[in-house]
Amino acid sequence: MAKNRRRRGRRYRRDGSGAQAPARSRVGEPRQARGSRLRFAKMHGLGNDFMIIDSVTRELRITPSQVQRWSDRRTGVGFDQALIVEPPSAPEVDFDYRIFNADGSSAEQCGNGVRCIVRFVHHRELTFKPRLHLATGARRVYATLAGDDVEVEFEPPSTHFSDVPFVPAEAGGEAPAAQSVRTSVGMVELTPVSLGNPHGVIFVEDVAAASVGAIGGELSRHACFPEGANVGFCQIIDPGQIQLRVHERGVGETRACGTGACAAVVAGRLHGRLHPSVQVSLPGGEVRVQWQGPGAPVKMTGAAALVYEGELEV
Repeated sequence: MAKNRRRRGRRYRRDGSGAQAPARSRVGEPRQARGSRLRFAKMHGLGNDFMIIDSVTRELRITPSQVQRWSDRRTGVGFDQALIVEPPSAPEVDFDYRIFNADGSSAEQCGNGVRCIVRFVHHRELTFKPRLHLATGARRVYATLAGDDVEVEFEPPSTHFSDVPFVPAEAGGEAPAAQSVRTSVGMVELTPVSLGNPHGVIFVEDVAAASVGAIGGELSRHACFPEGANVGFCQIIDPGQIQLRVHERGVGETRACGTGACAAVVAGRLHGRLHPSVQVSLPGGEVRVQWQGPGAPVKMTGAAALVYEGELEV
């Protein structure tokens, strides 16, 4: 029988030859035989909720259709995103992770999800390091336990259209200037930002009255965002505080969006309207975002909570 073994805070499986081999998950390949049990954890960051799966100690094959089925809030686990924690792909990395939206599509980054992953790997005793180096694809983040919170440090954001990506209505011009986008209700001004995933930030006078579902949904699938986007509606209370609602690509409006909070602060800073440290209030709670300016990393600090652990048949 295969045995799990911990080495320097990481767990691995053993293959048939007895040599160490980290388990990997594969999405889109044939899934596991029916009748096997899958352990998972349900977690949330400010109400942005996740199903988190350990693929470090067990090889998994998960399909987008499975993710979509599990995400159903009446007949499944119910979540905004599924997060799969994997063995490191590089020596300097502690863990890799993959992100899948509720509709089964993949996502490039998830700020609230990263905070939950840090809590998850410590809860499962996959590591004891307080500061972790995590990777999803070519993107890297550092995450640190900070008392009851987790601080996540993202790579410097970008407003270059090719990085977002974003296709302007007219040639010329470049972010951070607000871009005019035609929608079913007229022209909308937004600022495109990349935090490793695409965002569009719209500044509004009253975020409670914003048409997050209708306009946010339309813009998240708009031709100006070839890969889709998370669309944030931001109300500036003062230079140190904003209120935010976000329509997430492939999900809809969520209780909170970590990278959306970061994108809103970046956009506000670039327009000269916010301080370097900002308290971001979302429907699910608050995070603190810090950004010194172009070329600097973005830091976000907030809570992450375990709701329950469970098993399901796959």
